[in-house]
Amino acid sequence: MTSTFLPGGRTGPDLAPPPPPASWGRGRRRRCTLNLLTAVGFQLPALVLFIGLVLLPMLFALYASFFRWGGFGMPSDLAGADNFTRLFQDPVFLGDLGRCLFLVVLSLALQLPFALAMAVLLNQRLRGRAVYRMLFFAPYVLSEAITGVLFSMVFAPGDGLADHVLGAVGLDGLGGEWFADPSTVMATLFLVMTWKYFGFHMMLYLAGLQSVPPELTEAALIDGAGPWQRFRNVTLPLLAPTLRISVFLSVIGSVQLFDLVWVVTQGGPDHHSETLAVTMFQYGFKRYQVGYASAISVVMFGICLVFSLAYQRFVLRRDLEGATTTMRGDGT
Repeated sequence: MTSTFLPGGRTGPDLAPPPPPASWGRGRRRRCTLNLLTAVGFQLPALVLFIGLVLLPMLFALYASFFRWGGFGMPSDLAGADNFTRLFQDPVFLGDLGRCLFLVVLSLALQLPFALAMAVLLNQRLRGRAVYRMLFFAPYVLSEAITGVLFSMVFAPGDGLADHVLGAVGLDGLGGEWFADPSTVMATLFLVMTWKYFGFHMMLYLAGLQSVPPELTEAALIDGAGPWQRFRNVTLPLLAPTLRISVFLSVIGSVQLFDLVWVVTQGGPDHHSETLAVTMFQYGFKRYQVGYASAISVVMFGICLVFSLAYQRFVLRRDLEGATTTMRGDGT
């Protein structure tokens, strides 16, 4: 038994601290309940909107995909899996998958490297670089409708700005029907997509470059590394998390591309520029085959979901593990 020194030189056994009053426990439970109700109150509006505008429409689209339904009344003509069987026998839908893959490959091979090169250039100390950043990012701020109308005039066959510019430099033979020619429509659409979206990825890369410690680059310079070696061995590895997010957004955006294509070509000529979303819109709102359009939407969702889960599992895993480790190390 231990003893405690008491006033007057006396010692006595340690005394246990008095138990907290019962009101303390009630007050703590009341505060916890109040905090829980506050959290639920703040989250409830967003949860209601998510359920009403996202979750329920998704579930109804899945339900409608098993019916032959024109969009009026409730679905009643059960089709089973016929809509999904029809999908993979439809040359337009199979062409949509090929065109989607075409856009994804070109985006990863051309658009993102171009955005990265511009970001590296504008990260240097250049006169007027803030103006250049603003000019390159400005197209992303424009709506897809404005962009579509603008480039419909730029690439108008014969009278468009593109043909006039080519003619002025003696390359009028390269001009053509652009959006009206099945052999050039997807390449021309990709040019418009690059003009519209590369500024967004460029700003992502610029933000990532700002987080690269200059001490590492200076140390590599002292060690005799050239510009390419510094970029490849120092900058690029530290920029890798931003690159991975950019690739993810680019792929998902290519799969879901709709408004720009609809404004410019509406999927023409002869379905040669249709995407998955455009085909879904055509069947759902033009031909009133809503059950079949719902099946297309389910397949689109499945493609995005599988890609997202696989990408998170095999590509983003290191980033997520690093974030988790950092949080645990901070004690949060």
